Amino acid sequence: MEVVSKFVKTTLPNYLKSLPIPKSLGGFADLSGSDWVALLPFVGIVAYITYLSITALLGPSQPTKQPQKDKNEAVNLKIQKECPKVVNVVDLEELGDKTCYCRCWRSKKFPLCDGSHNAHNEETGDNVGPVVMKRNK
Repeated sequence: MEVVSKFVKTTLPNYLKSLPIPKSLGGFADLSGSDWVALLPFVGIVAYITYLSITALLGPSQPTKQPQKDKNEAVNLKIQKECPKVVNVVDLEELGDKTCYCRCWRSKKFPLCDGSHNAHNEETGDNVGPVVMKRNK
């Protein structure tokens, strides 16, 4: 505690007295380069304390989402691009008990889902998931 007391009572006042602070606004123009360098740590600390005070008063900022892709950008980047329209027909008898279909267009097993939407969602901030088809018993 004695170290803190010495800093507050002796070191800090001596440092502040040694700063080349002019008596008027016009005096700032007369400061030399070394005077400006001597003021930098003090100005930086004051600016940082001001920043912390303002952010504490305003509260936490809202988390930023990853930027969404342009709405005019193509969703299908590589699947059956030679076709004018991608259409998949599935016989209901072949579904089995549960089948998941891709909706993000990133699956390597398209039209079946391989979980590629997880990486897509992290990259883009999207929330797409598969279509799950299951048979009620």
